[in-house]
Amino acid sequence: MEQFRKVLVLYVGGTIGMQQNDKGALIPIPNAFLQKIKYHSEMHDAEKAKKYFRALKENELILPPFRATGINTVIYELIEYSPLLDSSNMSTKEWVRIATDIGRNYNKYDGFVVLHGTDTMAYTSSVLSFMMEGLQKPVIITGSQIPIFETRSDAKDNVLSSLIIAGCYNIPEVCVFFANKLLRGNRTAKISSDDLDAFDSPNYHTLVDVGINMKINHHHIRKVDDSVHFKLHTNLNSKVVLLSFFPTITREMLQSYLKPPTQGIVIQSYGAGNLPSNRPDILQVLREAVEREILVINVTQCARGAVSNSYECGMVLEMIGLTSGRDMTVEAALTKLMYVLGLPELTYLQRVELMKTDLRGEITNT
Repeated sequence: MEQFRKVLVLYVGGTIGMQQNDKGALIPIPNAFLQKIKYHSEMHDAEKAKKYFRALKENELILPPFRATGINTVIYELIEYSPLLDSSNMSTKEWVRIATDIGRNYNKYDGFVVLHGTDTMAYTSSVLSFMMEGLQKPVIITGSQIPIFETRSDAKDNVLSSLIIAGCYNIPEVCVFFANKLLRGNRTAKISSDDLDAFDSPNYHTLVDVGINMKINHHHIRKVDDSVHFKLHTNLNSKVVLLSFFPTITREMLQSYLKPPTQGIVIQSYGAGNLPSNRPDILQVLREAVEREILVINVTQCARGAVSNSYECGMVLEMIGLTSGRDMTVEAALTKLMYVLGLPELTYLQRVELMKTDLRGEITNT
């Protein structure tokens, strides 16, 4: 007996569906992506569609047979956004739209794939993880470094693997799939603008490694709590800023970041979470910000490792009330801050405690 799984694909935009214009610049081309994959034999089984699925919608496709997973058929429906977006143009509005579309269709599909540009993919995967409480289905964000319309492209493999994982495996997380790796979304960072292997999860293990077979790293996948029902949070507070510290920063520069309407700031500090302890002017600005109940989150500038209070400089920050982001990525820290500040009727101390708490696997429990 044939087993069917259904996947919803939200095509948001990005390099994956771009083509060159007459000036040689890559731009999104509306209504071209679906036609491209519909006539790609590895992405759509036209014969099977004709024989068994006469009632398919115009935007529904069927994956050809693939290595055994216990699932015979994956049907996927593609919804194309208008306008298509370069990911550099993403904003809170687009994040809410993606989350809302998944929420509206949550009970109709077994998994979800979001086709997205690479530049802000780690921000989108992070924020969606916080917006989706009680998620029990895979949501996989992918894209490519080379458009699918070009002869040599990484698009096909990224999309196909994402569809198979979303349709056939129980991975109840928001993830990023790229270059044969499935990564936890809120642990992901873009590490290269040139390599096809453009993303990494510096402080966490891969969830799936794709080779000849798919190696599912079950012990690294978050366990589903069946008592927590799926709930969407769309109230994000955008009054947050990000500041990477540098040796010549002045008091006035820091103050400009902390003026109203700022309600939260992620500071990228040196090394293991250090700022200059011999700069009372800087420390005073931070102390005053905490006293005004601005959430100040401290993460490291380093790709790997975590904030700690091993050094005097780090201990000073803890004493004046900065909140340690431990080993969170910058993207996770900033989007989590937006989520926490958007939750209604919480005190300042409750928000601080939530920032310290592992909510969606974004922090390593120590």
